[in-house]
Amino acid sequence: MKLLLTSAGVKNASIQAALADLLGKPVAESSALCVPTAVHAMPGGAAAAWRVISGQARTPLCELGWKTLGVLELTALPSIDADHWIPLVRETDALLVAGGDPMYLHHWMRESGLARLLPSLHETVYVGVSAGSMVLTPRVGEEFVEWRPATGGDRTLGLVDFSVFPHLDHPELPENSLADARAWAAGLSGPAYAIDDQTALKVEGGAVEVVSEGSWKHFAA
Repeated sequence: MKLLLTSAGVKNASIQAALADLLGKPVAESSALCVPTAVHAMPGGAAAAWRVISGQARTPLCELGWKTLGVLELTALPSIDADHWIPLVRETDALLVAGGDPMYLHHWMRESGLARLLPSLHETVYVGVSAGSMVLTPRVGEEFVEWRPATGGDRTLGLVDFSVFPHLDHPELPENSLADARAWAAGLSGPAYAIDDQTALKVEGGAVEVVSEGSWKHFAA
């Protein structure tokens, strides 16, 4: 997959240009599926899901002018025929994976079967927001575990070899300072990035490029 891992969506021209580059064509000529699942584990999740889907959230995804746009709700997938959704995912240009609770999202990515499908989607562009970015990493860190699976722990899909600390220095999140990010990274066993809401990580062919009009920090393993 081609990845655009963001803290808060396509917030600026640099991130938008990175998205167009990964797509290989304009957004207006591209199809997308929105995955709002992670937000359901948060307070007010139903209303937040509607804001994401309708393009009224503060994390731009669905409102970018896609040629076609659908909703892929992971909690529904185990109860329907795989032929109803897997071909659709395979032919879609971009998966827009909204934020919320990363461990809840990880649970449903596995339960739905999407986690098994992701590695085969070589040309698909995966756009993650916050938890949607974190779920692809090896670990989210105990600091970000609220909804806890029966198996416990903070391990996620591990489709990339680094972890992500989103919303760096966000004015509404005093616990997301650089000092907090540094302490979080020290508790992990691998490399990590702390990124603010004006930053994204563009991953293609195993190479990581930081796309930023804001602040970010890389922590070595």
